[in-house]
Amino acid sequence: MEEINDLQSTGASEAVPVFKRKSLLREYAESILIAVLLALFIRTYLVQAFKIPSGSMEDTLAIGDHLLANKFIYGVKIPFTGKNVLKLRDPRQGDIIVFEYPEDASKDFIKRIVGAPGDVVEGKDKKVFVNGKPYLNPHEVHKDIEIIPREMNPRDTFGPVTVPQDSYFVMGDNRDRSYDSRFWGFVSRDKIKGLAFIKYWSWDKEKFRPRFGSIGKIIE
Repeated sequence: MEEINDLQSTGASEAVPVFKRKSLLREYAESILIAVLLALFIRTYLVQAFKIPSGSMEDTLAIGDHLLANKFIYGVKIPFTGKNVLKLRDPRQGDIIVFEYPEDASKDFIKRIVGAPGDVVEGKDKKVFVNGKPYLNPHEVHKDIEIIPREMNPRDTFGPVTVPQDSYFVMGDNRDRSYDSRFWGFVSRDKIKGLAFIKYWSWDKEKFRPRFGSIGKIIE
C-alpha cells in the first residue's frame, strides 16, 4: 500500500501490478501432480520396484525380498513401438532379469539368463551346458537329489535347444523348484523389463522380522 500511496501523492499515473497468490488447494494439487508425473517417469524409464513371491531364485533371492530393477540399462522403450533407444548394453548371460511371463503378460517373473541369442543350451542330469561347455553358476542350488527322466519332465534333462534371435533362455537359481525356459520356452527381448540390481527391503514372513543383512545388498 505504501508504493500506491506514494505514486498517488506525486500525481503519477503508472499502475502497479497486483499479483494474486495461488490458493493453498491449488499449490497442493500442483505439487501432487508433479510428484505423480515424476514417479511415473521414474517407474517407466529408470527404476521399478518388485517383490519376490516365490522361492525359485533361492538362495540368491528369498521370498519377501523387495528389489529395484534398472530399466534403462537395456535401453528406453519408445511407447507403442517396442523399440529400445539409448541402451547401455544388451542382456547377457548371468544377468538376473525381470520380465513379462510369456504365458500371462499380467505377471512378472524373475530369472537368470543362461543362454543368449544363438547359444545352444542343454541339460543332462541336472548339469547345464551352453555351446557344449558346462555352465558354472556359483549361485545355483539343488534341493532335490532325485533325477527325473527326460520322458517324464524336462527339469533335469532337456535340449539341446538353440536360442532364437532377440530371445533368451532363463532359469531359476533354485534349479529343482523353478518354472522357467525348460518348461515354457524363451523370453523375447521386448518382454524384458529390467536388470535386478539391489535389495532395498527384505521381510522374513516365517520369523516375522526384517532380514537386515539383505537390505541394501547388491544382487549378483
